[in-house]
Amino acid sequence: MDKIKISNLEIFANHGVFPEENVLGQKFIVSAILYTSTRKAGKTDELTYSIHYGEVSHFIDHFLKTHTYKLLECAAEALAEELLLHTAGLEKIQLEIKKPWAPIGLPLETVSVEIERQWHTAYIALGSNLGNKEQYLNDAITALNTAPCCEVTKVSSFLVTEPYGMTEQDDFLNACLELRTLLPPAELLSELHRIEQAAGRERIIHWGPRTLDLDIIFYDDLIYETMDLCIPHVEMHKRDFVLKPLYEIAPYKHHPCTGKTVHEMLESLTL
Repeated sequence: MDKIKISNLEIFANHGVFPEENVLGQKFIVSAILYTSTRKAGKTDELTYSIHYGEVSHFIDHFLKTHTYKLLECAAEALAEELLLHTAGLEKIQLEIKKPWAPIGLPLETVSVEIERQWHTAYIALGSNLGNKEQYLNDAITALNTAPCCEVTKVSSFLVTEPYGMTEQDDFLNACLELRTLLPPAELLSELHRIEQAAGRERIIHWGPRTLDLDIIFYDDLIYETMDLCIPHVEMHKRDFVLKPLYEIAPYKHHPCTGKTVHEMLESLTL
């Protein structure tokens, strides 16, 4: 990915743990690497196809002057998020905020916080087999599209499927969606659980009836495992109610462990 660099932008702002830092203010130095595609701008010589580094510099200056944070970590996190949300074409940012006058009582050149944040693509499976199933799925799609740092970019058709695991229950309505998000996996999972709970989801019987079920199937090409979350979803390659709607929106998405595409996994399942 191409890069546009802003180096050592000087800003006088009011950030710091000590009250006098918030009142008197001090100098901060900001550097940013903006990851985008400059190909179209390079071929047309039109600024509208690139990121205007002057506008970004003024955005950084205004943001840091109109907000006050105790920690550089918080200032950097908030600034990176705002830039990613409001800068067209910006896919990833490396951001460093330096504090050359850090009041530690010792001689030093500067102290700084440097972070890297970016947009991610996740695939979410949706299911419901209680109440107004279609309404639950549609409400979940709307909730995800309006959740902080999230945008739904593709949605499959809704598929009626037989229950999996515990078969003595009503048929399911299933779907998959593509999600563009700034949330890391654990935070995305928490957001999915919040949406499930708002729909009255109760986790009483494993594989039992539910108003709404939301699962992370893929997250970029990440392989991730904790006590609460496994990515890719461990059962996805066995489930046609996941693979069929996923095939509609991402047929050539590769499983990061096996290398197989969604199309190939679905074919293997139907043989």
